[in-house]
Amino acid sequence: MKKLVLVAALATLAACSKQDAAPVADVTEAAAATPAAATVQTVAADGKPSVGTYKVTTADGKVFTEEDKADGTYVEMQDGKVTETGKWEQKAPGTFCSTKDEAGAKQRCGTEKIDEKGVWTSVNPDGKTATIVRIGG
Repeated sequence: MKKLVLVAALATLAACSKQDAAPVADVTEAAAATPAAATVQTVAADGKPSVGTYKVTTADGKVFTEEDKADGTYVEMQDGKVTETGKWEQKAPGTFCSTKDEAGAKQRCGTEKIDEKGVWTSVNPDGKTATIVRIGG
């Protein structure tokens, strides 16, 4: 009988000191409950995302297409040929900056706005104005 009481006491003691295993969370549920990392999305002067394709007409009448890509690069094309590549940054809806893919190139920023008639203009650091029209994105 002493042995039975001793075994029962040890079983009770073991049961009390045994910690419950932590529940294992389902990986799928955990992923669904955790919000995805926020993607920084900049806004252009027209209130839409900066990423897109634009028709640009410079003050001297030069017309080209510029594609601003999600990876921060841009491609400028004229008559179907690439004329310039580089990196872009939209520091604010009214400030667009670019850096050409050339040795020693420095970032240049222009100010952009849409006037009361809906015309989107960009003034470069040299004071020259270009007209911009979003054609994609």
